[in-house]
Amino acid sequence: MGVLTVKKENFIAVVTLENPPANALANKVLKELTSLLDELENDKETRVILLKGEGRFFSAGADIKEFTQVENTGGFSDLSVYGQKVFERMEGFPKPVIAAIHGAALGGGLELAMSCHIRLVTETAKLGLPELQLGIIPGFGGSQRLPDLVGKAKAFEMMATSEPITGKEAAALGLANAAYPEEELFAKAEELAGKIAKKSPASIKAVIDLLQFRKNRTFQESIEEEAEQFGKIFGTNDAKEGIQAFIEKREPDFKGE
Repeated sequence: MGVLTVKKENFIAVVTLENPPANALANKVLKELTSLLDELENDKETRVILLKGEGRFFSAGADIKEFTQVENTGGFSDLSVYGQKVFERMEGFPKPVIAAIHGAALGGGLELAMSCHIRLVTETAKLGLPELQLGIIPGFGGSQRLPDLVGKAKAFEMMATSEPITGKEAAALGLANAAYPEEELFAKAEELAGKIAKKSPASIKAVIDLLQFRKNRTFQESIEEEAEQFGKIFGTNDAKEGIQAFIEKREPDFKGE
């Protein structure tokens, strides 16, 4: 496609960001990402997306040179809104997106990672939102997602100092699900993706929907929605297969139906 390449195998789409030297999140990356999500959303051969960066970094941030081409504050706001919409779509995407982060995920790169459902990192990776170092602020949802993951005080510290944390620290804080030595990262990510890909796509989508639903609803509204989804899922062929497989003491073979 250009800066994003895709390799599909065993219901996993491995998406690699190749925008050297730092895999900066240029506008062309966001546009390709949008097109790729369009392609994979209804692809029955894709149940999990595994996102990684080629070269030294996952993504070291936005393409700062592009900022000099924006003429006014309205243009910057439009850029922010576009990036927010792309990442909001990723967060609510019906198929799990796993980020495998090595090297660095900074600025827009971390905002991209935080919009994924799961983040796995190397122990020495650098993660941060250093925008204030440039006299600007995060614009792709980082100021909202980071405090949800690490707490308000730590999020403010990370943004106000512009200092990144290590992958090991990120895992301890909840920003990452797990941290691994660099040579193990991708194998661990593939292993996790494989486990998820064996699940019923309908039940995975329902859980993602419920996690999104609760963002702006009360607890009561959320559990009522859970009950509604619970009933719908029980009507699928995959649910029948899962229950029958349990009774027969075998592994279920989910077809996505």
